[in-house]
Amino acid sequence: MSAPRKTERTRNPLFQKEKPRLGDDLSFAAAEAYKLLRTNVLFALPDEQKCRLVGVTSTCSGEGKSTLALNLAYMLASAGERVLVIEADMRIPTIAKQLGVNPSPGLSNLLAGLCTVGEAIQSSGLHNQLWVLTSGGIPPNPSELLGSRSMRNSLDALNKAFDFILLDLPPVTEVADALVISKLADGMIMVVRQDYTNRRAFNAAMNQLRYVQAKILGFVITWGDYTKNGGKHKQGYGYYAESAKKGRP
Repeated sequence: MSAPRKTERTRNPLFQKEKPRLGDDLSFAAAEAYKLLRTNVLFALPDEQKCRLVGVTSTCSGEGKSTLALNLAYMLASAGERVLVIEADMRIPTIAKQLGVNPSPGLSNLLAGLCTVGEAIQSSGLHNQLWVLTSGGIPPNPSELLGSRSMRNSLDALNKAFDFILLDLPPVTEVADALVISKLADGMIMVVRQDYTNRRAFNAAMNQLRYVQAKILGFVITWGDYTKNGGKHKQGYGYYAESAKKGRP
């Protein structure tokens, strides 16, 4: 399977950008799929005595990882968990725009010592148990910041205040940021957009994650066309619960 050319993505309605649906605005099918994803994550990381740190990444950009991170966080918050979404994609940030919150101060400002944790964290506006730490100003050295001692110290401090921290990470094959921080995460969720991701690139991404010994919790297929199987919902989310050791999407 080869990746569609940009011209094909432009002409094909499947690849045209739409405003993401978040929280209460989700369709019934999407909400149920996210609840299933929440259940699988809770089973995969059952330790309720500590904060669980989960990274969300993809092979390439445009696969829906940021939207998925926000909606999974919303479902976790709806179940009574105190959740923080950290926009660790400091190169092409989108979460502040999706939520309509201030993009700065954020993570880059915090790691550079320009603000405190209290000044950087904001209410998400989606749920009273859900907070967000936006990317902040775009820095010249995102990988170095994510791998810094300041990042470790910040996560250690945040772990005491939340039950779940979701990291919205850059795509694996485009920059090394996700690989740098994967060592700090309890597990990684790989987002794969149907009929979009190049198989060779996907395999390369998985090899890189295995090389750094990242724990893959599972895969989420986005933009699944269920009409091919007689379903009623063309656009939705499906969860592939097998681990990377047992299979691939």
